[in-house]
Amino acid sequence: MMHREERRQRNALAACYRIFHQLGWTELIYNHITVRLPPEACGGEVHFLINPFGLRYDEVTAVNLVKIDLKGRIVEATDWPVNPAGFTLHSAIHRGIPDAHCVMHTHTTTGSAVACSAAGLSRDNFYAAMLHGRLAYHDFEGITVHADEGPRVVRSIGRAQAVILRNHGLLAWGVDIAQALAYLWTLQRACDIQVAGAALGPTVPVSEDIQRQASADALQFAPEHGGGRDVFEALVRAVDARDASYRIPD
Repeated sequence: MMHREERRQRNALAACYRIFHQLGWTELIYNHITVRLPPEACGGEVHFLINPFGLRYDEVTAVNLVKIDLKGRIVEATDWPVNPAGFTLHSAIHRGIPDAHCVMHTHTTTGSAVACSAAGLSRDNFYAAMLHGRLAYHDFEGITVHADEGPRVVRSIGRAQAVILRNHGLLAWGVDIAQALAYLWTLQRACDIQVAGAALGPTVPVSEDIQRQASADALQFAPEHGGGRDVFEALVRAVDARDASYRIPD
């Protein structure tokens, strides 16, 4: 019988893939959201859930999510393969940052555009200001399929939970799905506004003092203030209103 915590994580992660689909944060069948299962759900082993390779995000369900180990090897019978190369980046972060229980990676158009900008993220909009002291960059080393890049990624990230992979895309990690989503949504919105605003000419600067204050006041990231759970649950309700058949019944 499936452990109740695994069932809960499977339902939440499958819902998150559906949320990404609704938000348009998809790249055909590529990119991943991964979640580390709690030890009590895996007999003390370190296991993760990842999307079946070949499915669209709106085809992911709690049942067809694939359980893998830290090396991306399938540890439980499934009808679907996984993309081991796609897990290389995620495994490095899960391994190197103990609190990184959820890792999200996207190639959205505006996110990738900002990642290719020499100046990176501009601090002149509401959402970017909230990421003061919370954002890291990692330089492009090609397609992330080589394990030796992992330690360098972790060093680049430090403790930042919002990450721009230069010339590549966006990444966020969190203590759970809700917190990771809060960081990624904020970073994505900052990129959207930056790219849209570029057509209007020079922007109004935001002082570093104001950025620092905005980051301190951004309580949606803090677990003691919900860590984005209210937003995540609202988005799950929107997914369920369309189709809740992706769930494993309680």
